[in-house]
Amino acid sequence: MTEYNDPLLMDHEADGIRELDNKLPRWWVWLFYLTIIFAAVYMVYYHVLGAGDLMLAEYTKEMKVGDALKGAAMTKFEADIATLQPSKDPDILADGKKTFLTLCAPCHRPDGGGLVGPNLTDDYWIHGSNFSDNVTTIWNGVPAKGMITWKNMLKPKEIYEVASYIYTLRGTHPPNPKPPENQAPVKTGPSEFE
Repeated sequence: MTEYNDPLLMDHEADGIRELDNKLPRWWVWLFYLTIIFAAVYMVYYHVLGAGDLMLAEYTKEMKVGDALKGAAMTKFEADIATLQPSKDPDILADGKKTFLTLCAPCHRPDGGGLVGPNLTDDYWIHGSNFSDNVTTIWNGVPAKGMITWKNMLKPKEIYEVASYIYTLRGTHPPNPKPPENQAPVKTGPSEFE
């Protein structure tokens, strides 16, 4: 074993490696002390004195704010449903089509011809043929028939987009559609589907 007279080398050795006895940089030492002080203050403030909200209380508080915002948006949308008109904006229709193909097509087919759910391309609509009826049906669902309530899963904007897209399917003629259900809408003037 070779002797070293370097004052920075410590006396012990492992596998031929000797440890240096360097002092840590002052900025690192002060940062370390600050983290200890911060941890002590944090523990006293949150856990001993209980002056601040812990994570669960903060989460609960934020959820109440979020639920209030969501409830206000849902209430406003429900109040506006009767006055809504289908959009003709290509971006809105494209977003509605994307959502329709993902969530609605398994029951209504990608072309809207109907599978488990009714045909969306003809004039025979079970729950009303007006656009607002369609929005309401999507919003509230039809749990008795197996259609879930989408207002708990989709934003009002997404429901409006889907309803607007579905409105474009009317009058199309997909191959082998599901037979008409219910009755055709009563015509009182020019057709709303034209």
